[in-house]
Amino acid sequence: MYKFDSMDKYLDFRDVLILPKKSKLNSRKDVVLERTIVFQNGVLWTGIPIIAANMTTIGTLELYKVLSTYKIITALHKFHKLQDLLDYNKENSESKLNPDYFMISTGIGDDDYKNLTFILDNFECKFICVDIANGYISKFNDFCKTLRAEYPEKIIIAGNVCTSEGIELLNALEIDIVKVGIGGGSACTTRIQTGVGMPQLSCILECVQECTEYNRINLEICYEYDQNKHNKSYVLSDGGITCPGDLAKAFGAGADFVMIGGAFAGHDENPGQIINDEKTGAKHKLFYGMSSTYAMKNNYAANNNSDYRSSEGRELKVAYKGPLKNTIENYLGGLRSACTYTNSANLEELALNTKFIIVNNQYNSHLL
Repeated sequence: MYKFDSMDKYLDFRDVLILPKKSKLNSRKDVVLERTIVFQNGVLWTGIPIIAANMTTIGTLELYKVLSTYKIITALHKFHKLQDLLDYNKENSESKLNPDYFMISTGIGDDDYKNLTFILDNFECKFICVDIANGYISKFNDFCKTLRAEYPEKIIIAGNVCTSEGIELLNALEIDIVKVGIGGGSACTTRIQTGVGMPQLSCILECVQECTEYNRINLEICYEYDQNKHNKSYVLSDGGITCPGDLAKAFGAGADFVMIGGAFAGHDENPGQIINDEKTGAKHKLFYGMSSTYAMKNNYAANNNSDYRSSEGRELKVAYKGPLKNTIENYLGGLRSACTYTNSANLEELALNTKFIIVNNQYNSHLL
């Protein structure tokens, strides 16, 4: 029995570079990173389509406070309660939570659903992020189907999957944004523990192609039968962003949104104390995957959650980086530069104008 799905080489961000081309853009200031997106329920959203990951060290109200000023979304981790959101608005009466720039995250357990619906029924929210490691299981499918029926007006993000089959499964449920990527996160060990996954660049390319075909077919149906209902899905790349260049490659490959975890760790705004290395004097902060042993013991046990499972994540000490705004501006600056190199005035044009080349080494070795 033939065991290979394809003999094509599957690629990650580190395997490619983007070719420059003649450009009419003379400055990064000529680039607009904000997008306006219309979802299938008619809801409009405008902002920079970057999302802080729904991890307990990243998806926090403290990070939201900074990221929202850049019109970047924070996927709040699933252990937030309604009272946390109410307290935030009370303490920040002049800059309350803006539904355009935060997501309520959830797993698929019974306790998760109770917490989610309690928040949705009592707080103004626009986005729901349904997040599990394996988006191919039937329980996940059933959960998303129920959620879509219960909250047709909400924008639902769901994942993770990494293949065209996974996209088909979620498109059939009319999910608005499909979260793609398995095992690519810096704190994720799924590929080591299970041998399962796909390099992130190829994952994006395959999933975008499937979504593009789905959107084309549904647009034709919409025009012929019901112009008020246009089912359209978007792709959110989740995992593997290590530098601004990776962010540009993800958007260049066609991702509509990109989620960032580890790159947003290690800042003043991230929870936890600064750890000082007595030998070197270096400063660090703790960052860990949501499926790590540390997360299981601290998050699930503390919240009386029974969803404890074997570890597919790890704990890391990341370099202390100071204020989060420095990292944000570095990433946005790099993304704008990539647009000028490719004659792209916005992110939609970057996806159209990007041409990749496969390389053996993308860095100048003398700089390492």
